[in-house]
Amino acid sequence: MVTVIPGSDLLTSALNVISQSLQIPVIIFLLAFAVFAVYIIGNLISEYSSHKKVPVKLIRDLIYRIANCEDINDIQGIIKNAPIQHSQKVVLIEIAKSKDLREDTRRALARKLFEEEQDKIERNLQKTDIVTKIGPTLGLMGTLIPMGPGLAALGSGDVNTLASAIIVAFDTTVVGIGSGAVAYVAGKIRRRWYEQYLSNLDALADTVLDRLKKEDEIRGK
Repeated sequence: MVTVIPGSDLLTSALNVISQSLQIPVIIFLLAFAVFAVYIIGNLISEYSSHKKVPVKLIRDLIYRIANCEDINDIQGIIKNAPIQHSQKVVLIEIAKSKDLREDTRRALARKLFEEEQDKIERNLQKTDIVTKIGPTLGLMGTLIPMGPGLAALGSGDVNTLASAIIVAFDTTVVGIGSGAVAYVAGKIRRRWYEQYLSNLDALADTVLDRLKKEDEIRGK
């Protein structure tokens, strides 16, 4: 015959209290994630409508125009009139304005500006990444937490309590997995856009830097 240690009952009760106390916070977070998933869909549609699809041919033409311009002062005009993202123009114009700096300093500035753009993108993607990873986890927690009292109620013949627990468990599972799925798809689409954005920015920034270096060589710096 197994002797139950009183301390084990205390620990079990403590775990049960902690588990049940998490139910309300989990549900609140899941509701927040559901609202955020709707926001993500709307934001993705808005971003898609304003997204400028820049073909490779356009980037190639810009590279040739910047590299072959006669006066480095023309670089800013070329960039301002280019059909690219405004944030890209800001970075490229800032690099073009650094013509009086030494080459190493210019490249350091360009690297810093590029890293700043990367940080902005990472901050935007972190939100969807969090929902993608935490949403299903919270859904699982929301499934398991009410099942304990529900199964205990079943043992005493209280079917209504079990039914309520099952409803909560299923609802939290659906919300958690659904929010995570929406965030995952949106994150994938936006990551592809941002990768193209950074790739184009990197190519154009290198072209501007090379043109400024060529001007230094002409001036004999």
